Amino acid sequence: MPRPSSTLVPFAVATAGIALFSAMDAVMKGLSLAIGAYNALLWRTLAGALFGGAIFAIRRMKWPRQAAMRVHLVRGILSVFMAILFFWGLVRVPLAQGVALAFIAPLIALYLAAVFLHEQISRRAIFASLLGLGGVGVILSGQAQAHLGPDALRGSLAILASATLYAFNIILMRKQALLAGPVEIAFFMSALMSLGFLCAAPWLAELPASRYLPAIGGAAGLAFVSLMLLSWAYARAEAQHLAPVEYSAFVWASLFGFAIFHEPVRPLTLIGAAMIVTACLIAARTRAAPLAEAAL
Repeated sequence: MPRPSSTLVPFAVATAGIALFSAMDAVMKGLSLAIGAYNALLWRTLAGALFGGAIFAIRRMKWPRQAAMRVHLVRGILSVFMAILFFWGLVRVPLAQGVALAFIAPLIALYLAAVFLHEQISRRAIFASLLGLGGVGVILSGQAQAHLGPDALRGSLAILASATLYAFNIILMRKQALLAGPVEIAFFMSALMSLGFLCAAPWLAELPASRYLPAIGGAAGLAFVSLMLLSWAYARAEAQHLAPVEYSAFVWASLFGFAIFHEPVRPLTLIGAAMIVTACLIAARTRAAPLAEAAL
């Protein structure tokens, strides 16, 4: 059994990483409202790739091994679709609600592990999934009561689709952290996502106005540092010990949503988020080993 102090520093670093990622989400929501989700992601990932590439070159880092490059490639492709779905949905729903819906990802990961890793799903995990699904229903019912309109429903469905892709990322995250260092992961994630977004550039890309450049640079910096912090933490502690850190994102999303976009946190959103978080914690207790390690 690891000593309690052995996970304290990784836990604190992961918490800081989630806080920075939540700040990036808020900046990206503003950019997505201003220039569209695609262009916000394109220019943010390009800025991150240039920043990471400079560090990669200055430190004269070696090219990744084949095993690491394979994981970078798979996670990078998944992240392209995951990110565009999430931020397209986020401009249509309150920030706290979008983050709460994304918490369903660990529960989806249970079923992905059953399909791809042939793991058995316990009754406790099935109950947790039903509880989490009920939490999603509560959040969507609160959305209906708030009369946010059909566009908000489409946004919520896009975020749920993004959460499904993030569930695959959960399986890959620790494997990637054990194969590569934080700078390498952050650089290749930004670079590969940029290549993915550039495929649609001839039809969708637009040069952003100069007033948006500080926000693009800030979002890129926040994303890059956050990826480095999370990669560092996941390389030093098991996913099962760090998973609860993810739920601090709801607190940050609530604060940023209220402070920046004047979005109130509705009672049903709080209830639904609590149900989903409780379900994830119940599901986590059913496993002897974390999902990410089982994929190694």
